[in-house]
Amino acid sequence: MLRRNIRLRREYLYRKNLEGKERLLYEKKRKIKQALEDGKPIPTELRNEEAALRQEIDLEDENTAVPRTHIDDEYAHAMERDPKILLTTSRNPSAPLKQFVKELTIVFPNAQRMNRGGQVISEIIETCRAHDFTDVILVHEHRGVPDGLIVSHLPFGPTAYFGLLNVVTRHDIKDKKAIGTMPEAYPHLIVNNFSTKLGQRTANILKHLFPVPKPDTKHIVTFANQSDYVSFRHHLYEKDGGPKSVELKEIGPRFELRLYQVKLGTVDQTEAQIEWVIRPYMNTSKKRKFIGD
Repeated sequence: MLRRNIRLRREYLYRKNLEGKERLLYEKKRKIKQALEDGKPIPTELRNEEAALRQEIDLEDENTAVPRTHIDDEYAHAMERDPKILLTTSRNPSAPLKQFVKELTIVFPNAQRMNRGGQVISEIIETCRAHDFTDVILVHEHRGVPDGLIVSHLPFGPTAYFGLLNVVTRHDIKDKKAIGTMPEAYPHLIVNNFSTKLGQRTANILKHLFPVPKPDTKHIVTFANQSDYVSFRHHLYEKDGGPKSVELKEIGPRFELRLYQVKLGTVDQTEAQIEWVIRPYMNTSKKRKFIGD
């Protein structure tokens, strides 16, 4: 198993290193196609390569015309099977953190909760790979308050690091009748205002934590971005008064996510390349919106 993982990782890194060359070749072929369609002469810098490039263009189809990226490898099998998630915490978790992770186990379908104990991250990741888990979620805390969430996709990554803010669990809500029972049906997803390239990457990481729901389910999970703070909300809806009358009932928990790093690798790989990291001390950081408008 260890040798297989090393081989798969090397193949993935090799394909990722070829992305730059494939993108350059794609741009050359695109320029030749555009020139032929517009009836213009071939650009001077491409005339020596024109014959070979036109032969490649003739052999392409819809699947091979656009170059693949490492994202295609990361989520290549995402739609073939339902996600299988392992939820765990930092060491010596407090009672509020345990309660929060217990509720997340129901929020994410097919999730399994594990007591961290004395296990190190590398052991957890290897165990998850051996048992075909698709994602690992680690929840951290500071003085009993959940303050961090790490989502690591297996087997290659990526790993997204989020800050957790304004956590309100179902356990904190006194009126249990108002919030109702927690359903176990697969939820519909609402993903709002992830318009930038980084936003689409973030939405891709979050949405693949959930399997495809049935069309008639009344269970909804929302990730709404506002000023780079992603609000998580959890609802049930009813249509008691007909199709035009919709009643929403929040069932909790609720929290905000603040993305601060995306790494090309799993959480145990300290040498993995950093795809994006927030720079809070830049002069323009407060004005810029990284995830959405």
